[in-house]
Amino acid sequence: MSNTITTHPPVPLTWKQADEDVHVATRAGEYAGFVELDVEGHVVRDNHGTELGSFATLADARRALEGSTQRRTRSFVQTVRRHLGKVRG
Repeated sequence: MSNTITTHPPVPLTWKQADEDVHVATRAGEYAGFVELDVEGHVVRDNHGTELGSFATLADARRALEGSTQRRTRSFVQTVRRHLGKVRG
């Protein structure tokens, strides 16, 4: 099994405020991640839900996601196994 790394061109993120403490980002119309304010600070998660870190300011958190230019994609085998696991229970 192999993971494929795809590098995104430097397309800027578009931000929308989804709630008082949640900001969602898209890149070229695709979900890119979000920033959520919690007791630890502004927590950033990428498009796979992986936590990228916690930051003191919203601006720093946004920059962290902006700077995250690589995204991990699943191999065909991983995708099939994931979907079969959902079907089986």
